[in-house]
Amino acid sequence: MAISRRSVLKGTAAASAAVAAPAILKASDALASSGQVNVFAWGDYIKDNMIKKFEGDTGIKINLSTFGSNDEAEQKLKAAGGKGFDVIFPSITNGANYYPDGLLAPLDENKLKVDAIVPSMMRDSVKLGGTYRGKRMLLPFDWGTEAITFDSTVFALSDDEVSFGSLWTPEAKGKAAFRQKSAIMGTGLYLDSIGKLKSDRMLDVYKTEDDARRVWDEVAKFIIEQKSNIAAFWNNATEATNAFKQAGASIGQTWDTTGLLFNREDEKWKYRMPKEGGMTWMDSMGMPSGAENTEQGYALINAMLDPEMAGMFAANTGYNSAVVGAANHAGETYKKQFMEVYNSDNLANLWWWQSETPWFATVRQEYVDRITNA
Repeated sequence: MAISRRSVLKGTAAASAAVAAPAILKASDALASSGQVNVFAWGDYIKDNMIKKFEGDTGIKINLSTFGSNDEAEQKLKAAGGKGFDVIFPSITNGANYYPDGLLAPLDENKLKVDAIVPSMMRDSVKLGGTYRGKRMLLPFDWGTEAITFDSTVFALSDDEVSFGSLWTPEAKGKAAFRQKSAIMGTGLYLDSIGKLKSDRMLDVYKTEDDARRVWDEVAKFIIEQKSNIAAFWNNATEATNAFKQAGASIGQTWDTTGLLFNREDEKWKYRMPKEGGMTWMDSMGMPSGAENTEQGYALINAMLDPEMAGMFAANTGYNSAVVGAANHAGETYKKQFMEVYNSDNLANLWWWQSETPWFATVRQEYVDRITNA
């Protein structure tokens, strides 16, 4: 699933021109020129400037509800039997957790501007869980990484020295922050890379429950032995920020938005890919099976596929849009940070979260609890 900096930032000239051209209204757009749409998104995804643009362009009112984790999104939609929302933004690898209970509806690609999506993202989304029984269920929306954020005045790390193992050095005692469910993967990648744990670059945890337990037993043991390094845990973007600003962390395994937004405040903060490979995720857009405002839902999804809106999203968050030409509308700060963080080598070394098996989340939670309660 190789992604090049050129293809993500610029796309092809032809594709950018095609997306930037005046759009021809679909029948669904005309039908959805009024009413409302109930949106369930990550807390930092749909900002006021995006709402203002969408409502001004379409006349459709956005009713926004937010979640802070995939678990929270799944649980709320399950409790409601797939009802209450018209558009949802789950991580694409979590699709398998929605499909057995019929919580998501197949998408009608004839109503969607799918040509706006970077072709490689559209292709790879199939392997990551975007389809079910041959039907398109989730569309790529954005992608990002989880890597290392650090205060460069405290940790004098060159780009090629940064590692998931940087959290566990003596210098990081009492200064490290991470999300437990991610740290058991990042730390595993580190242990694999130094030959202390065979895990097929952590892909073994997806094979069987026994394989997952074999690997995570060792990872959890290692983390607990080094627990004096831990300053704080985080589970959402707000908690990640607070881990550094309130709990005193100066290095951590974080989402890109945390490190990049810190860097915009003070250049001492750096966000860099570890040599083991930045952990990479793809979030998506889908429609719950109980959606009541479907045409307005399609209008919202199409609006998110507009390069200007996608660029606005990237500028707001620091995440990378899956829309061709979005970077042209994201501003110079976004472009500068992208070029600083990513290069051809580390883009080729990204580690993708995989589609979850039915037992995966339950077993992982056991190890999260073990680390949390140690």
